[in-house]
Amino acid sequence: MDALLALDQGTSSSRALVFDRAGRLLASAQRELTQHFPQPGWVEHDAAEIWAGQVACAREALAQARGRVAAIGITNQRETTVLWDRSTGEPLHKALVWQDRRTADFCEQLKQQGLEPRVRALTGLVLDPYFSATKLRWLLDHVDGARERAERGELAFGTVDSWLLWKLTDGKVHATDISNASRTLLFDIHAGEWSDELLGLFGIPRALLPEVRPSAGGFGQAVEFGVPICGIAGDQQAALFGQAALQPGQAKNTYGTGCFLLMHTGAQARASAHGLVTTRTADGGFALEGSVFVGGAVVQWLRDGLGLIRSSAEVQALAGSVPDSGGVMLVPAFAGLGAPHWRSDARGAIVGLTRGSGRGHIARAAVESIAFQSAELLQAMQADGAALTELRVDGGASANDLLMQFQADLLGLPVLRPQITETTALGAALLAGIGAGLFASADEVGTIWQLDRAFEPRMSRDEAHTRMAQWGRAVRQVLAE
Repeated sequence: MDALLALDQGTSSSRALVFDRAGRLLASAQRELTQHFPQPGWVEHDAAEIWAGQVACAREALAQARGRVAAIGITNQRETTVLWDRSTGEPLHKALVWQDRRTADFCEQLKQQGLEPRVRALTGLVLDPYFSATKLRWLLDHVDGARERAERGELAFGTVDSWLLWKLTDGKVHATDISNASRTLLFDIHAGEWSDELLGLFGIPRALLPEVRPSAGGFGQAVEFGVPICGIAGDQQAALFGQAALQPGQAKNTYGTGCFLLMHTGAQARASAHGLVTTRTADGGFALEGSVFVGGAVVQWLRDGLGLIRSSAEVQALAGSVPDSGGVMLVPAFAGLGAPHWRSDARGAIVGLTRGSGRGHIARAAVESIAFQSAELLQAMQADGAALTELRVDGGASANDLLMQFQADLLGLPVLRPQITETTALGAALLAGIGAGLFASADEVGTIWQLDRAFEPRMSRDEAHTRMAQWGRAVRQVLAE
């Protein structure tokens, strides 16, 4: 059978999806993932729960599909850092999530020492707690005996893909792919290998590191399922691949827990002068990327934090109950601000409240904040010389028509939503298909992408500029705190 199983391990849930060769969804299963917040700014996951939930989803999806799959692809929340014992396969500590900000002071120390330009030249990234290296250093320094055991080769580090791969292969394979490696602050994206210079800078023993392999290819056998693992990519690179954005200048934005705008730049790394980072893609090329830390998570906050809605699905109706936000602006800097600001000390704020402000206005401001932050990323790309003509979108919040229309209005560009919005999982499945020999090349799988709806700009450019200026003032108030 030519079906492909994608394991999509995300920040808020673990999922498994089975696709046929044409990209049609045959089966799916999902488990929510517990979020742990031991201190303000700290975010953790239980790696054992990640594994248990992910393998349970795989079993359920395969039972639904009622057929054998040809290969497995893995896609994952990137940067989240797992440290485990090689002999027992047990994690030493909860995983430090990409949103975790506990290493902000250490990153600032490195910046004060003037080290960021060199780090950026090698990795394409900025010195920020977002990335894996400082999280791994924190674990080595705060878990009893971890550093000594790491130096003896007794421990293994990995992002979530490596952790799942280790467990799926019963500890036989410790590897990652180039897209995930490029998010660690330890990988020279130009040489395509771990950097001894960066390992020394962050104090990371090389013995901890997984082998880096191409995103499509052999990663061993999933023992329980008897199926080869033939593709791995970080979630955003997988989505770029699933969106068939494979040519220089093509871009996608994923609206998940955060928002991630990637533009393919081809075979050449392109540095940004406007707060973006450079990263490796699943097809072996490079991309410019902008990361918003809180995207769809702001809707979860409306539900869980404020109790304004009972379910996330209610937000579109509540936000649409008012014609606009009534001047209310919500800056969801709950975990600092990512690109293009890179301010880990920023905190969220609601500004512009009046006596007439109500639930609908706050909900509208929350939804619009997702589009405002994404528009900032595209403006940064344009300032770096990108000439985009459209934006392909995916992720859970891309189903919100109000948000997608407002995004098109702010950008002044068509926003294209594909028929298959599960592009992250689809990208992982298609990479596995290439790795297993079902597809000859990335060009062949590119024909699977089909348009569902195009959102054309309706707002005048003057009004869009005015709205972006209002957003800019709200962000400056947050940064001035």
